[in-house]
Amino acid sequence: MDLSIVIPLIDEAESLPELTAWIEKVMQENKYSYEVIFVDDGSSDNSWEVIEGLRTKNSNIKGIKFQRNYGKSAGLNEAFRAATGDVVITMDADLQDSPDEIPELRQMIIEDGFDMVSGWKKKRYDNTLTKNIPSKFFNAVTRKVSGIKLHDFNCGLKAYSNRVIKGVEVYGEMHRYIPVLAKWAGFKKIGEKIVEHRARKYGVSKFGWRRFVNGFLDLLSITFVGKFSKRPMHFFGLWGSLFFLVGLGISIYLIISKIIDSNFALTNRPGFYLALTSLIIGMQLFLAGFIGELISRNSPNRNAYLIEKKTGL
Repeated sequence: MDLSIVIPLIDEAESLPELTAWIEKVMQENKYSYEVIFVDDGSSDNSWEVIEGLRTKNSNIKGIKFQRNYGKSAGLNEAFRAATGDVVITMDADLQDSPDEIPELRQMIIEDGFDMVSGWKKKRYDNTLTKNIPSKFFNAVTRKVSGIKLHDFNCGLKAYSNRVIKGVEVYGEMHRYIPVLAKWAGFKKIGEKIVEHRARKYGVSKFGWRRFVNGFLDLLSITFVGKFSKRPMHFFGLWGSLFFLVGLGISIYLIISKIIDSNFALTNRPGFYLALTSLIIGMQLFLAGFIGELISRNSPNRNAYLIEKKTGL
């Protein structure tokens, strides 16, 4: 199959018929074999009934309905598991993403050899103060931390090779960081394409300012997990050793000072408490790394690695 179009949604019943017709038009014009996977994330309107109605008219339409709202990451993860297309396109259901971008995105995966391509909404129709400015700051920090040169990590319009979506697990609220997940999984050819951002036609935005706060916490989490999930002692052991050595050095200095001068007030000096604190923190960090190492070594995924190619097997 040429394409899997993955569309997570919540309360988007009004936009679904128009979006589906638009996708069908693009698919027919380019003679693609395709499937459209809608993921209803616990909608309170009649979104699921609309999806079922669309399915009766077009067998390429597929749907997954959650019992309750689990979030966009859960929706993407379930759809990725079900997708069978050589190229997987994700897009939002609110008509702010244009299906006309699909052929070029697919071309960048198939012909240009990208593992994934992220859309960049260079010209946006969102509120400048509440969305555009925070989004630019968020993207700048993510670029710096991840080392991935993308302008718009949070753009819902992305294209992936099938190997990428089968090789990453999206959980929590990590959908913003799928490019980072892909990089840690070894997919390094990550591209970007300027895409059209359309003004919202139906409904209201489902995302508030809290997503930016959660986003930074998720970025720290995914960076740590990506670098140290299989070797936690390299992180905790390093910092634990540094704190312990600082505390030990100060302690030795204080002890020598006391030996040289018996009137030296050992416990009345700030250095005494600094040394004590550093020693305790150092031991705690080292023990945290040791426990993390034990957990990692006993994990069923401790030797789970993505293999790009095999020969003779």
